[in-house]
Amino acid sequence: MDHTQDHARRRTLATLLLLLAGLSGWLGGPRPAAAGDFVDGVPQPREITDDPRENFLYGSIGAEGEAGLPYWIVPILPRLFPEYLPGPGGYASLGLPWEEGKEFPAGFSKKTVIIPRVGFNCSLCHSTQYRTAPDAKPVVVAAGGSNTADIQGLLDFFSKAANDPRFNAKTILTEIDGSYPLKWTDRLLYRFVLIPLTRKRLRQQGDEFAWTASRPRWGPGRDAPMNLTKFNFLQMPDDGTVDHTDFPAIWHLADREQPGRTYEHSQPIASHTMLMNLDGATTSFRSVIIDSALGLGARNTPFFRRRVPELLDWLREVRPPAYPFPIDTEKAERGAGVFEAHCATCHAPGRDNRLGTVIPIEEIGTDRERLDAWQHRGAAQKANEKVASMGITRTPMIETGGYIAVQLDGIWLRAPYLHNGSVPTLRDLLEPAERRPRVFCRGYDVLDPVGVGFIADARIDPRCAEPGPPATPSPWDRRLPDGRRDEWPQPRVWKYYVAERGNGNGGHEIGTRLPAEEKDALIEYLKTL
Repeated sequence: MDHTQDHARRRTLATLLLLLAGLSGWLGGPRPAAAGDFVDGVPQPREITDDPRENFLYGSIGAEGEAGLPYWIVPILPRLFPEYLPGPGGYASLGLPWEEGKEFPAGFSKKTVIIPRVGFNCSLCHSTQYRTAPDAKPVVVAAGGSNTADIQGLLDFFSKAANDPRFNAKTILTEIDGSYPLKWTDRLLYRFVLIPLTRKRLRQQGDEFAWTASRPRWGPGRDAPMNLTKFNFLQMPDDGTVDHTDFPAIWHLADREQPGRTYEHSQPIASHTMLMNLDGATTSFRSVIIDSALGLGARNTPFFRRRVPELLDWLREVRPPAYPFPIDTEKAERGAGVFEAHCATCHAPGRDNRLGTVIPIEEIGTDRERLDAWQHRGAAQKANEKVASMGITRTPMIETGGYIAVQLDGIWLRAPYLHNGSVPTLRDLLEPAERRPRVFCRGYDVLDPVGVGFIADARIDPRCAEPGPPATPSPWDRRLPDGRRDEWPQPRVWKYYVAERGNGNGGHEIGTRLPAEEKDALIEYLKTL
């Protein structure tokens, strides 16, 4: 090669490295909304965007540009760092619902924004997985609460991997080469920009979530929504509060809308308001979508402004699946009368009742830690100001004095119960607090047709019924009762202790004094909702 050719190649490489440096600045910092559709990237395939369910489970909410991970890093991390996962199965070992034939679990969205990236969407926390028997195929239900998903475990996995010295360009590129030989330009981009930048951002993310280490573990199906807002989104100082909360079902939101009603709270709210979050702190579902998407990294772009009303329209109408086991219709009819007498005041839709309103904590009596984490902290006003500074208009967040009465459609698929998931089954919820389980397991996805909920006791692991050290991950024996191996990846189960902060199972004593036959009839009726 002569001197001229060598000089040209050096000049080309220098130009490429300058381009990579520019991309590093673009990938590593916030992008202005004025960038418009360039920030929004290439539309996803129509088999995702044309199907509302697929779009909810795998579609973008606009978070890839700000918070997305470079595509090729995501699938190889579990292969490189299996020791930081609770067991085999990659991301599925964290209980993330993963449908057959899909490249990633529900909640992962793949989209090209300058480069192919993987972001996260609403279904990471709102997709229920259930099975009718241990050897049955899992069913994933969009817009339910993610009963098996260990989101804190996912954050920990990314943080531990990024702090491992093997998280470097040589190791990661070698692993990528085993799946797909990158073009030389992509190799340079990954080597000099994407891998170092991803490691830096994941380590920074671990630092930002360090406050979780001083609290009990979230466990499957929960997070800390108000503290995430305070400490991560608003950068408020750690105040020591605990607000562990189950991921709620968000299907058929039309049932929660109460046109013409005026709500009385710490500040006036429009009469058409729909109170959301389990304490009613967010005053419309549109605001919930906006705030949740911002927390996942979305920004105020044209795509984001289109996507929010699409999600809202679909979630207003999508309904939960029917109960998958036989129902005793005669008993259910008797149960309808019991429901009318004892439950309809707070939970029957389409009436001028207490559905969707805040029940004062002194009346409902459930664990108040999650409520206290938001009350009198000034976070509501700070959140309103920050969102407004981003050029986004939404109804305000507020402070309330209790928890809202929610609609009960699909209640058979919304276990465990109460706002913190402290009661495993409906039958347990109809018992006085002192007779409810003090220790049980969460994260198992096989339905309990007797108790109505998910199996949470010694039928899955003897340790689920034994006292022991709190908040310890508890993988369980995957052998079925007849000795066969289960062909489906198993979510791990988590031992839940009601004695821990935020985990109290008291309160909601409605129906606990009913005769046994009326409780049976009521439970049979609830299966029909």
